[in-house]
Amino acid sequence: MDPVPPRQADILALARTAGRVDVDGLASEFNVTPQTIRKDLNELCERGMLQRVHGGAVLPSGIANYAYDARRQLASEEKRRIGQRAAALIPDNASIMLNIGTTTEQVARALLQHDGIMAITNNINVANILRAAPSIEVIIAGGQVRASDGGIVGEATVDFIRQFKVDYAVIGASAIDEDGTIFDFDFREVRVAREIMTHARQTLLVADAMKFQRSAPVRIAHLSEIDIFVTDTAPPDRVLETCRENGVKVEIASDRTERPS
Repeated sequence: MDPVPPRQADILALARTAGRVDVDGLASEFNVTPQTIRKDLNELCERGMLQRVHGGAVLPSGIANYAYDARRQLASEEKRRIGQRAAALIPDNASIMLNIGTTTEQVARALLQHDGIMAITNNINVANILRAAPSIEVIIAGGQVRASDGGIVGEATVDFIRQFKVDYAVIGASAIDEDGTIFDFDFREVRVAREIMTHARQTLLVADAMKFQRSAPVRIAHLSEIDIFVTDTAPPDRVLETCRENGVKVEIASDRTERPS
């Protein structure tokens, strides 16, 4: 394979740092036209080094997820809105479980104004967000801590989750197929996520639209097993049809989200 030209190598380095690059930002960064950047991105995508998305490109989907800090930057505003909308669906004095993910972190941030919440999580980041709230009781699962993202996984984690039955599960995902299958990258994380779903009366899936453009190798569940799907834009038609056929409520997070009275 021919060597990557210098500008394209720099674009790849930026993508590895941020997870995503956009045409306008790159054109400004390298002082070239958007058309030149589109040609660069297309060539990198043809070589399998990037994957095109609307307005730019991301690291290609595969067997490994993006770095956690990069995932925090991807669709950050959309995730914030999703977090607010999901939290608005959870009443005060509820018990919840939240799994690993940057979107579930945003749900946790939006829950800080709630009263009487008991929150169980295998996500150190979620626990750190919620622990400062005097009206929220935080319970953290035991198990192996992943250095990459603060997620807690393993058999001990699964056994811990089995002790509870909560009102709501809040689940994130890395990819959603058009047939409604929900995926993630780590089979250990998926085992915990499935256990969380089993021990909740209602399950909320929180995922931004980029998840429809990605793939991952490990199946979490199917949309038919979800009660409420909170996302930032209308899903593909096949996904909407699956939700309608299975009674899954789809919540679109708008620019302004308020808690219901």
